[in-house]
Amino acid sequence: MTAYADLPPIEFAFPGPLRDQLVAAVLSGAKTTTTGVLADYEAAGDPLPVAGERMVIVDSAERPVGVLEVTDVRVLRLADVDLRHALDEGEGFTSVAEWRSGHEEFWHGPQMREAIGDPHFTVDDDTPVVAERFRLVTRLPLP
Repeated sequence: MTAYADLPPIEFAFPGPLRDQLVAAVLSGAKTTTTGVLADYEAAGDPLPVAGERMVIVDSAERPVGVLEVTDVRVLRLADVDLRHALDEGEGFTSVAEWRSGHEEFWHGPQMREAIGDPHFTVDDDTPVVAERFRLVTRLPLP
């Protein structure tokens, strides 16, 4: 049994090119934050992450590729996400406006709307989001 086998998984986006890009950014150290809409946690019945929790990063093939440790979690209004958080997402955003545009496109997409269970789900300034900061603890070798 591996040391990480009992850790919960963390999945960035949905399987596919975006997840692969985000996982690569985490493994390179470029991505140290992530943001989700609170409605997604609620729809899935998932607890919010807590500082000190460790999770296994999975790639698009559901393979474990790393372990991260949550260092900070904040629930805030979408309008209150700051530039430092947006930059630390590691996706090349240079402003909060760019970050928000990219995230709105994802959150308004059919996969997210299906996951939330609302075909008309949209975000606005007052939408609660979960802003998470983490550190990469270890990279795992691929089988």
